[in-house]
Amino acid sequence: QVQLVESGGGLVQAGGSLRLSCVASGRGFSSYAVGWFRQAPGKEREFVAAISWSGNNFDYTDSVKGRFTISRDLAKNTVYLQMNSLKPEGTAVYYCAGDRTGWPLSTVSIEYDVWGQGTQVTVSS
Repeated sequence: QVQLVESGGGLVQAGGSLRLSCVASGRGFSSYAVGWFRQAPGKEREFVAAISWSGNNFDYTDSVKGRFTISRDLAKNTVYLQMNSLKPEGTAVYYCAGDRTGWPLSTVSIEYDVWGQGTQVTVSS
């Protein structure tokens, strides 16, 4: 059973950067695709980025392209989300999620099988 734990959230000024980490425990994680989602107060959870099991394929929502980078370190069982040029509208709880099918990459939350507890990101203006 794979379990995910996010970290790296915090308070940052607009234009600043944060790097989120998603550390996995349990067998099989290396074959999972991993996605990052976020949920702002009063809003639905939305897709942010995803990476394939190999780390060679990516997908991003349009609003973060060019500013966010998703990557994974298979040896450390960790997926990262580097967030640059943060905007106040990026304030949300960020979740990582694992998709055991591994491929194709999905932007739909119900297709992910395991979720972390989330980490709060607050961007001040």
